[in-house]
Amino acid sequence: MELDLKQGAAAAAESLDSAKRRQIMNGAREVFLAQGFDGASMGEIARKAGVSKGTLYVYFDSKERLFEAITREACAAQAEGVFSLDPAERDVEAVLTRLGRGYVKFLCRPGSMSPLRTVIAISERMPEIGREFYKTGPARGVAILRRYLESQVAAGKLEIDDCEVAAAQFLASCHATTFRPLLFNATDAPTDGRIDHVVGMAVRGFLAAYQCRA
Repeated sequence: MELDLKQGAAAAAESLDSAKRRQIMNGAREVFLAQGFDGASMGEIARKAGVSKGTLYVYFDSKERLFEAITREACAAQAEGVFSLDPAERDVEAVLTRLGRGYVKFLCRPGSMSPLRTVIAISERMPEIGREFYKTGPARGVAILRRYLESQVAAGKLEIDDCEVAAAQFLASCHATTFRPLLFNATDAPTDGRIDHVVGMAVRGFLAAYQCRA
């Protein structure tokens, strides 16, 4: 009974700790989006999150670590949602089409550009944040797709010399003419029809290059 009570208390404390951390990150995300990294202050983040500065520093010892946690979470959400690939699924065209559409829609979703621009802006003076973002985001996506392609090569569906390069090339071709113009605020977000068109061309080009011929 005593052990059960201790375990219950520990679980409750962990849940409370997680909720407070979530509260802080949600508040910080709003401040970063509104004011950018340089304009945001820990005092403003604490006010927006509804916590004291002392509590804020218990969870995050600097603005950099807080921003890094937010970007890492966003990257993890992309990997878990968009890059959910089953090596046993042999319909490569369907898999790549679904992945490409989900990937571009995730990249071009409302509110996604400001954090990316912030990472790019601060990565020169804080390269560790840029490296962490790349490792947990773009590089992880390429690695997941690479493993799927390797499984299809082993199954005799594809013929690829370098699956890592092929994976990176496919993802880049999916957001050609859609993501980068939006990143530089040169155009509006692409329509679903435009995304389907671009991704369709990327899939057809990929299969033309790497699909095994019967």
